Amino acid sequence: MPATGTYRRRRTPSSLTRGFIAAGTGAAVLMLPLIGAHAAAAAPTQTVAAAAPAAAYTNDLDGWIKESLAVMAEHGIPGSYDGIHRNVMRESSGNPRAINNWDSNAVAGTPSKGLLQIIDPTFRAYHVPGTAMDSYDPVANITAACNYAADKYGSIDNVNGAY
Repeated sequence: MPATGTYRRRRTPSSLTRGFIAAGTGAAVLMLPLIGAHAAAAAPTQTVAAAAPAAAYTNDLDGWIKESLAVMAEHGIPGSYDGIHRNVMRESSGNPRAINNWDSNAVAGTPSKGLLQIIDPTFRAYHVPGTAMDSYDPVANITAACNYAADKYGSIDNVNGAY
């Protein structure tokens, strides 16, 4: 049964916005000694550590693969960008809503879904914590499929056909 609706990823700041934030922060830091030079001598010096910005990923195949690779690295799951991309293009042509309603899995009631065409029982068995519990979620789909491929074939990089 095909799923309805569209997939929505959470919004992250655009690279332009991140650039303005970084440039604006940098400009303010550079200008502080010039603007408040007379007051700065009287005030004690304080060092404020800036928090590292969270990685932002684009809401497209490139971003989904990069985010998946980050999650995979945290969990020790092997795989490369090229290996994932090659398999995604073969399995779904990059469509996160792809579904196979005609093969033996579909006939058995568990169609292959998502970017790497994973069936729900396999998705649940190889789901990686920190990703959505939705087999259509691109990052969750890629990460679970790579976890499965690592278990069965050593890495998604070793998969060169249907798996």
